[in-house]
Amino acid sequence: MKRREFLKTSMVASAAILGTTALSAGETHQPIDGRKVSDMAFPEKRPLITYSDRPPLLESPRSTFARGITENDEFFVRWHLPDIPTHIDTDTYTIKIDGLVEEKLEISLKELKNDFEQVEVTAVLQCGGNSRSAFTPIAGGIQWGSGAMGCAKWKGVRLSDILNRAGLKKDAHWIGFNGKDNAAYYETPNFVRELEIEELNDHVIIAYEMNGEDLPYLNGFPLRLVIPGYYSDSWVKMLSNITVTNKYKSLFFMDVAYRVPDNKCECETPKHKFKPTKPITNMNVKSVIGYPENGMKLYHNSHVVVRGVAFDDGHGIKEVLISVDAGKTWEKALLKQENGRYAYTEFRYAYKPAKYGKLTFMAKAINRLGDEQPFAKDIGWNHGGYKYNGIDEVTVEVV
Repeated sequence: MKRREFLKTSMVASAAILGTTALSAGETHQPIDGRKVSDMAFPEKRPLITYSDRPPLLESPRSTFARGITENDEFFVRWHLPDIPTHIDTDTYTIKIDGLVEEKLEISLKELKNDFEQVEVTAVLQCGGNSRSAFTPIAGGIQWGSGAMGCAKWKGVRLSDILNRAGLKKDAHWIGFNGKDNAAYYETPNFVRELEIEELNDHVIIAYEMNGEDLPYLNGFPLRLVIPGYYSDSWVKMLSNITVTNKYKSLFFMDVAYRVPDNKCECETPKHKFKPTKPITNMNVKSVIGYPENGMKLYHNSHVVVRGVAFDDGHGIKEVLISVDAGKTWEKALLKQENGRYAYTEFRYAYKPAKYGKLTFMAKAINRLGDEQPFAKDIGWNHGGYKYNGIDEVTVEVV
């Protein structure tokens, strides 16, 4: 049974058993699109879709995803805690490594750039709640459209090289990461994330550059953790402390937030939450159309090139398919893959609209494992609104 068939069957069966309507069982649909870009711009950013200024929550518009690399000034912004330092002194800034290590370290930015091998990885950064507005009833959290994601070239130092310099003790098993942002109230927990040492590879880095420039302040200056293939909740910003432990430390942002039902469909119903749950880690396969945009007018018999991006957790995109007949038939788009397996795969599809009126383009990505995007309606609802990856749709008018 295909995944989308399983999801549809399981949700219908659940609704029948519980005696619920389709809505009370939870529905998914296309995310909200076309929100107004703000008239104001944050420092180092062009005007973006703005949800909050404290903490800063900024979404990139659809047009951003017509290109494989996201410019720094149009890259989305997601902070969890509102108290962000307003000034960073790069001459005195250090990152501390402690816990179960042979030698506690306190490394300055200068030492990081001069005393370690410098590496670069191109990778997609995506909020786990990206496209959360696709869930009905509303799932808790920021009601993102599709723009809480971006792809950049990150430069820095391998985390493994730093840990090797410190020397891990034999019972070391977990690594905790903390940044400089703080809660407004003391009851609010710090945004600390943990990784098992077994999750590390040479692509996990401590980055200080983004697309050849210093990290933008709102994207984690001066240092951030980069974990290619993982959702952004693990990419800690303004990284200041790395602590190695032998046991997992219970944390709000690990044990409560950023979790989905631990079942095959990762779904539940609004009235019957599924337990147990599991943390979100690896991104699933997804594509987004960057051009044209919803509501655009295209000329009859003109030459249109549909452009967009696709990605997954690093297995790689095999193909992107385009449909103009509501998914009845699909045609392959041309792919451009030049920045590595963690980066966006750009796609292009040439089309000549021969009929007047409404026209809907649909994009579906398939990765090298054979995983493919489901239709939006076939995705199971979850209360956090996480991991949405429905087939993207853009409707235009041919005039």
